[in-house]
Amino acid sequence: MSTPGPSSEQAAHQGAGPHADEQPPPPPSAVERANRMSAANMLRSLLPLVVICLLAVGWIAFRQGDPDPVRPIDPTSSVQLAAARASYAVQVPSELPDGYRPTSVRTDAGGAVDGAPVTLEIGYVTPSTEFAGYVTSDDPGADPLSAVLDGARADGTVRLAGEEWTRSTTGRGETALSREEDGVTLLVTGSATDAELETVAAAVAPVPAR
Repeated sequence: MSTPGPSSEQAAHQGAGPHADEQPPPPPSAVERANRMSAANMLRSLLPLVVICLLAVGWIAFRQGDPDPVRPIDPTSSVQLAAARASYAVQVPSELPDGYRPTSVRTDAGGAVDGAPVTLEIGYVTPSTEFAGYVTSDDPGADPLSAVLDGARADGTVRLAGEEWTRSTTGRGETALSREEDGVTLLVTGSATDAELETVAAAVAPVPAR
């Protein structure tokens, strides 16, 4: 006795598979599309503000992580040594305004015998973060003097704090202020502005006796 097979309707239903009754999702409504566009527009409008905030935070972090590279020194001991060994009254810039910071000092007084020439050099960083160098020596051929004054072009004189200084332009195009006093040469020069160099020169005064 044969077993009856499935009817044609049942076969069609079985051949359609399990997804035959599923329908594609409906398209988003106008409200949903509007909401999505509003969110996208909001994100786009906030992006420049976020970028600005990130840049500001980065700049603040950079400033805080970049300490002042200038390392001031105290030239007092070298100045006192030069004053003790020199056969002349050593003069140096004193009571300079804020922003003038000594960063280097050098003297050959340590190896000088009695009566030998003594040279003293002091370097400063100025308020414009440029360099101003001061030299005093009773040796007219001292390297720190000849390196600046040899070949320099005189440009007249300037009176500072009652003293007359010769203004020159060096071979490097920098201003040099110099004067001689009883066989001693005093020199101020560097990449600093003329006004800053004049400030250093005007502050030159004898080292107080100790």
